[in-house]
Amino acid sequence: MTDGVSSSGSVKKQRSFVADVLPSFASGAVAGALAKTTIAPLDRTKINFQVSRTRRYSFKAALKFIKLTYRETGFMSLWRGNSATMARVVPYASTQFAAHEQWKHFLHVDKDGAHTPVRRYMAGSLAAVTATTLTYPLDTAKARLSVSTKQEYKNLRAVFIQNYREYGLSTFYRGMWPTLMGVVPYAGSSFFTYETLKIIYKEEMGGDVSPITRMLFGAAAGLVGQTSSYPLDIVRRRMQTGRIPRGQGVLEALYLIWRNEGVRSCGGWNKLHNLRYYHALHAETVYRRFNDTASLRIGRELLFLIKRARNRRRWNKL
Repeated sequence: MTDGVSSSGSVKKQRSFVADVLPSFASGAVAGALAKTTIAPLDRTKINFQVSRTRRYSFKAALKFIKLTYRETGFMSLWRGNSATMARVVPYASTQFAAHEQWKHFLHVDKDGAHTPVRRYMAGSLAAVTATTLTYPLDTAKARLSVSTKQEYKNLRAVFIQNYREYGLSTFYRGMWPTLMGVVPYAGSSFFTYETLKIIYKEEMGGDVSPITRMLFGAAAGLVGQTSSYPLDIVRRRMQTGRIPRGQGVLEALYLIWRNEGVRSCGGWNKLHNLRYYHALHAETVYRRFNDTASLRIGRELLFLIKRARNRRRWNKL
């Protein structure tokens, strides 16, 4: 009897892991890779303007940078650093979405029809903190590769080797605090907005959210999250790429950017905000649209494969 109960419990745990964790993990990885690859040229352009203290952003200047990069180093150079992006985004996105499902379960978010907005916000923030902590060195390496030339770093491996020899392991965690300070409001606001919009839609319309509506909700979530965290993203990028001196703290960096470059100028905190909004809108739209639908399909396929494998084992024993 005990064996039967323990066996049943094991099957339930396995089913829960396959139905909840693996689909979110797999769909998050694919959604992240797809979203980031399509906007890689914009991402490289954004980082180059972010880390510069003198180069002022405008749409014309962004186009000029892209044209100059294309003429000097070729079309594929616009995707320079994308391999590093994939190395970071795939584990980051998969971990974030999988962790979000687990944090929702752990915090009992909106369980049994109850509305728990604070827990809904906390689940998104904690998911991002979990993913950021695990993948941060890859983000630093990707940023440095994006603003470098082939003479400086040939590939992602060269970034890790050269920087580790010169500065040690701690160099890959520069900008960690502003990153964590930024992902808490960004992911918290983004997941909260998306989940809340879905709840309101279901209550008002009385049906499932359509794919097009999910895309619109994803875009809205990205814009809300981006607005809440952008100043810290400037500090993070400058710390990662060495534009901010070692020993300078987050608050001091924010103050100096405000004093020297201003808030409403093309530089400073609002630098590249239009480009960043487009970046966030596109990425979140792809994330949400693909993740929600794919995770359900992946979950069903995985459960089907496990059942088939279990039946084959039973048949072979007979």
